[in-house]
Amino acid sequence: MLTSADVGRIVFGCGNFGGMGSAPNLRGAGDSEQTALKLLDHARRLGIRRFDTASTYGGGASERLLGKWLRSQGSSFLKGAQIATKVGNPHGCPPGETPLSRDQIAHHLNQSLRRLGVERIDLYYVHEFDRVTPLEEALEAMARAVDAGKIDRFGVSNASLSDIESARALAPASLAERFESVQNEYSLLATADAEQLIHYCAAHSLRYTAFSPLAGGLLSGKYRFGEPPPPGSRLAHAADIYSSYLNETCFGAIEQLRRSAAARHQTMAEAALHFVLDTPGVDGLIIAPRNLEQFESLGFQLQ
Repeated sequence: MLTSADVGRIVFGCGNFGGMGSAPNLRGAGDSEQTALKLLDHARRLGIRRFDTASTYGGGASERLLGKWLRSQGSSFLKGAQIATKVGNPHGCPPGETPLSRDQIAHHLNQSLRRLGVERIDLYYVHEFDRVTPLEEALEAMARAVDAGKIDRFGVSNASLSDIESARALAPASLAERFESVQNEYSLLATADAEQLIHYCAAHSLRYTAFSPLAGGLLSGKYRFGEPPPPGSRLAHAADIYSSYLNETCFGAIEQLRRSAAARHQTMAEAALHFVLDTPGVDGLIIAPRNLEQFESLGFQLQ
C-alpha cells in the first residue's frame, strides 16, 4: 500500500475532466462534472493536496471544474494545496498565432486565473516548447507574470535536456529564481529520462514529476496483446497516442510486471507506481483515476 509519504508525492491529474487531454476530438470521452467533483472529493479524503491541469484540457473544462471544486473547499485547504496549470499547447492557439508568444501567454494565464478562481498560479508550466516563438520571448512573458504576482513558481513539461538547459540559461533573473519543476512522461515503459535528465534535475534542484506512470493504463494489466481494448477505455479512444507501446516487447514487460506484482501481493497499478516513486531523483508523479475503484487499485487507503 502507499504510505503517507508516498501520498505526499502524488499529484491528482485533471486531464480527463471534460475530455482526454487537449485534443478536441476526445472531449466527448472525458469525465462529466459530477464524476470530476466526486473524484476530487475522494482525492482530498485520501490526503492528496497537489492538483495538475492545463488551459487546454477539455477545451478549458478541466480548469473550470477544478476551480468550481476549489471554491467549495475553504481557505484553510487552499493554503495547503498546490495548483499547477500549463500554457503552450497548440490546441489552444488560434490560426496565425504561436502557442508561446507573449500575447498568447498573457491571454491564457488570465483565462486560467479566472477559471481556477485564484489570484496567483502556484506552479505554471510551459506545456510544450514552441519551436517558432523565440524562447527568450516566452520566458520574458513568464517573468512579467512573476513580477506581476500572477505566478509563484515556474516549470517546463515535455522537455528535453537541451530544452531545460536553454530555459535555465535564458530565463530572466526573477523567473530563474522560481524555476522549480520539470514534468515529463516516465514509467516502466518510458525510461529514457533515467539516463541523464532525471539526474540533471536532481543536480540542479529541479523537482521531476512523472506523468503517465501507468503508460495510459497499459501497466494496469487491463489490455492484452493482439486483443481489442475494452470499449470506452483510453486505448479504445486514442490508440494512436500509445501505438509505440503496442508491441511484443512492451507487452512482455507488462507480463513481467504482472508476475512480480503478484509475488509482492500488489496490484499491477500499485507496482507500476512504486517503480516510478522508487526511481532516484523522481520527486513525484501524476495519477488520473476515473473511478473510486481505480484509487484502490493504486494502493490508496482512506485516511
